[in-house]
Amino acid sequence: MKGSSFTKMFTWALATLSLTLSLWILRDEAVARLYELGKVSDASDYLERTFLSPASMRAINLIREWMEDAGLRTWVDQMGNVHGRVEGANANAEALLIGSHLDTVVDAGMFDGSLGIITAISALKAMHVNGKLQKLRRPVEVIAFSDEEGVRFQTTFLGSGAVAGILPATTLEISDKRNITIKDVLKENSVETTEGSFLQLKYDPKSVWGYVEIHIEQGPVLEQVGFPLGAVKGIAGQTRLKVTVRGSQGHAGTVPMSMRQDPMAAAAEQIVLMESLCKHPEEYLSYDSHCSDSSVKSLSSSLVCTVGEISTWPSASNVIPGQVTYTMDIRAIDDLGREAVIFDLSKRIYEICDKRSVSCIIEHKHDAGAVLCDPELSSQLKSAAYSALKRMEGDIQDEVPTLMSGAGHDAMAISHLTKVGMLFVRCRGGISHSPQEHVLDNDVWAAGLATLSFLENL
Repeated sequence: MKGSSFTKMFTWALATLSLTLSLWILRDEAVARLYELGKVSDASDYLERTFLSPASMRAINLIREWMEDAGLRTWVDQMGNVHGRVEGANANAEALLIGSHLDTVVDAGMFDGSLGIITAISALKAMHVNGKLQKLRRPVEVIAFSDEEGVRFQTTFLGSGAVAGILPATTLEISDKRNITIKDVLKENSVETTEGSFLQLKYDPKSVWGYVEIHIEQGPVLEQVGFPLGAVKGIAGQTRLKVTVRGSQGHAGTVPMSMRQDPMAAAAEQIVLMESLCKHPEEYLSYDSHCSDSSVKSLSSSLVCTVGEISTWPSASNVIPGQVTYTMDIRAIDDLGREAVIFDLSKRIYEICDKRSVSCIIEHKHDAGAVLCDPELSSQLKSAAYSALKRMEGDIQDEVPTLMSGAGHDAMAISHLTKVGMLFVRCRGGISHSPQEHVLDNDVWAAGLATLSFLENL
């Protein structure tokens, strides 16, 4: 009996130690690493880390150290992506890719992108210290993508796009505001990249099983429903338009109101129209072969439209403008519905211009189709999230929420390579791309536990 009691106590002690160590790795150490990485910046007063900048190079070295600490074999590819891989029990099986981006916007928060990288590394480290890393059923590769935000070169997904093989070789010749090309930046960092070697960065689809990304929600839904985690059903498609309205420039005091051809007034009417149409698409769109009832219903819950930039010429308080230029960002999970909105909105914009005797030009600057997450991966991530929350809180009465992403993610690029799944993590106030961006320590822990559960049940 004594021996039996000792064995039970020893087993209990080991289990307690394992749980304590897991808690420290998945929460305390992960949070500390988020704050450490959040200090790696090219600016002294705020967080800024753009493609292969000095701060990015420091971040690359730091992330690589953490990957090696988790028992992973590491390397940096010719686009600055950091890779950490473990072969598991079957090196010939298709690999799971898991990751996010290491770059930031200007004056950024410290969780966007970084949370997904550090959560993945922490989960694998927890497996490593418990002797489970080599028991993984398939290879697992963490990738910290070098550029997703596109701040420096105004081209998103440089890192994940290269891995997915969706970027042409001419990408290397894209230049920044100082006329420095991507190829120049790579050379500055001792990376000699040719068109051939750039195209070879593409992964063989047959070697990849799927891709998973853990990311902050960047919206208020999870906080509103009181859940730290949510499965993502899809990523909204996006269209960016540039609208130029030209009228008759004149003196603000001498041209009668009835005789004006004012592009500012026309632009203002167009912007208010956009807001109304995007709030109530069912009141504007007609049902035909291009816009079904289901598309309109989908738009009612997912359509968002934004005018983020507006400029006027000559921009003087006592001058009726001669030209106004503004942008429209239109996003929805239903591509046909989004196209119907753009068609209808464009027609109405031209009608306003005709009515006001001004001219309009509408340019399409960017188009990206919606990406639907793989149902099987989404179900597995949802189960992993439920398991994590149950472990933290006991019984969970409500179902883990499923939501769409209005923001673009590396998963959009990788979807051209393999099936994708995403898990969102609650962020305070839904705030992102801001120093006010924040994730609770326990929500970091929940994300780590869910990732660990997912990996253990691959």
